[in-house]
Amino acid sequence: MTNSASQTDAAPPDAVVVRPARAADVRAIRALVAPLAERRVLLQKEAVAYYESVGDFVVAEVGGTVVGCGALHVLWEDLGEVRTLAVEPAHLGRGIGAAVLDRLVARALELGLSRLFCLTFETTFFGAHGFEPIEGQAVDPAVYTELLRSYDEGVAEFLDLERVKPNTLGNTRMLRVL
Repeated sequence: MTNSASQTDAAPPDAVVVRPARAADVRAIRALVAPLAERRVLLQKEAVAYYESVGDFVVAEVGGTVVGCGALHVLWEDLGEVRTLAVEPAHLGRGIGAAVLDRLVARALELGLSRLFCLTFETTFFGAHGFEPIEGQAVDPAVYTELLRSYDEGVAEFLDLERVKPNTLGNTRMLRVL
């Protein structure tokens, strides 16, 4: 008897596999983000920032190659942010972004979050997945005051602070209740 999986147990070569990111995936994540950062759709971060937050990320693979990524960052006890959702252009339209987002939503539920925030140009995509545009603050004043103490730029974007406006022009703040 052998311990190896049979050929029927293996995923088809074109199947999308979404899994937690590993440190070794950071180069691929940065490569996915780079063209979007050039177009100012996503912010390019220093490599160290990706390594520090690798636990927030999931990646989508096809045939063992990373073709998509996304991150879930906890902002508060009931609130998380979907960040850095990107798909390799050659793989757009295959449901990879949706698979990544579904995995991030499942993780949010595991963590006990009840709301997800995103800042995006892709309002149609996120709208199709239950996100709605928001105006004003989505947290009560006491939580707002606590969040102001964060050094995280994503928190500043969520709070719609003036100092991040130049980086977020044209983006839509969206929220999904889970």
